[in-house]
Amino acid sequence: MKKTLAIAWVGSLILASGCATKRYVAQQVGPVNAKVGDVDKNLQNTQKTMEEDERKLGATDEKATSADSRSTDALNRADAASKKADQVRSDLRNELNGRIADLDDYKSAGEATLLFKFNSDKLTEEARQALDQLVTSQANALKRYFVAIQGFTDKTGTPEYNLDLSRRRAQAVQTYLVGKANVPVYRIQIVGLGKDKPVNDQKTRADRSKNRRVEVTLFSAGSVASAAAQTPGSAN
Repeated sequence: MKKTLAIAWVGSLILASGCATKRYVAQQVGPVNAKVGDVDKNLQNTQKTMEEDERKLGATDEKATSADSRSTDALNRADAASKKADQVRSDLRNELNGRIADLDDYKSAGEATLLFKFNSDKLTEEARQALDQLVTSQANALKRYFVAIQGFTDKTGTPEYNLDLSRRRAQAVQTYLVGKANVPVYRIQIVGLGKDKPVNDQKTRADRSKNRRVEVTLFSAGSVASAAAQTPGSAN
């Protein structure tokens, strides 16, 4: 009987000890499991953040590549426009020189240089007076003639804009000669040469102002008619 009680008592101690151990283990393991869960969540959040950053970096790289492509295209277009402008200037210069070369019997009978204000194609009063003196007083005394008009600019601005501005300056002179000086339009040849053929190195403002010009040359293939021949009712 005593042995039985002793065994039962020992068994109770073992059971009690086992329950206490489980509770102890549960108390120790529970916080660790919670921490492990928190670490897993943090890892998942970190993974999502990394994936989002990679996506943003990919989008940024695509934008940079696209911008670089557009920049390259713009440079190529600008280069093509510059080459085209150079070709147009060369063609116009050759055309004018060719026309003059075909008329070997024409010689220069007078010339004038007209200056323009910055970025302007408007004739000044001084320019009008110079044209009147050149054409009205001399062309009327010639049997055969033509007027060559060459427009220029200074080196400021793009080649394309300067080429257009030089043409407009030459056209302004042509319009004045046809409308005010009564020069037949078929006697006029014009060309715009942009910033080509500068008259100086354009280091100063005064130098650049001298290149904003139109050169007008009167060519004649005949002798000056006598005043008697041009005056009605004059004696022979």
